Amino acid sequence: MSDTEQLSRVLNDHKVTGTLVVESLMGERTFIHNPGRASIAYSPASTFKIPNSLLALGFGVVDPKSSEFEWDGEDKGIAHWNQNQTLESAFRVSCVWCYQEIAREVGAARYRDALRDLNYGNREIGNQVDMFWLNGDLTISAWGQIEFLRSFYREETGHKGADVDIVKDIMLVERTDTYSLHAKSGWTGAALHIGWYVGYVTTVDNTWLFAMNMDMEAASQAPLRHDITVQALQVLDII
Repeated sequence: MSDTEQLSRVLNDHKVTGTLVVESLMGERTFIHNPGRASIAYSPASTFKIPNSLLALGFGVVDPKSSEFEWDGEDKGIAHWNQNQTLESAFRVSCVWCYQEIAREVGAARYRDALRDLNYGNREIGNQVDMFWLNGDLTISAWGQIEFLRSFYREETGHKGADVDIVKDIMLVERTDTYSLHAKSGWTGAALHIGWYVGYVTTVDNTWLFAMNMDMEAASQAPLRHDITVQALQVLDII
């Protein structure tokens, strides 16, 4: 069985409709399941927190050492959101209201320029500056995620290396003796029904970028995003 067939088997065994692109940092090796879908753009949902965190730092909207998002005491629907947050905790619990505060502070004009400079997806923000990455105005494909991750990892976005390092640190999911996994999940909700898992894994001898998306109708499917990606990296002998 070829590497591509093994990759596809992981998604098929989980009965998932989606795509997964895995590519080495320099692009010399690529593995892909469902290449047609990999070029279709969808709402990035919370995977946009990767560039959004970078922009928040770059624009000085947040200070990683002192800034705090103050919870207003109203139930936000998820227990982990019902408390004050730092940038790191907001990223890790995917706190929507925190990043909406960032968005209103950044503003539409700066986002339009920034998305153009990053060449991120379709670069559209629509008319709701605190919703565009959630409501379908901004869209990006799995291939687009890979290209953004490459420029981000290689510090080619025009941002300070220190800011890039901060975002890389808050993306850390797992570190072992042989690899480090950095990633962000996302879900558009049932209305747009797309789940994401994007990021990179560093091994002893290489760095691999990955972007997967899947049809995701319910929150109960959330663990599949991480599990499928990790299993795919394992069958490809990357981790």
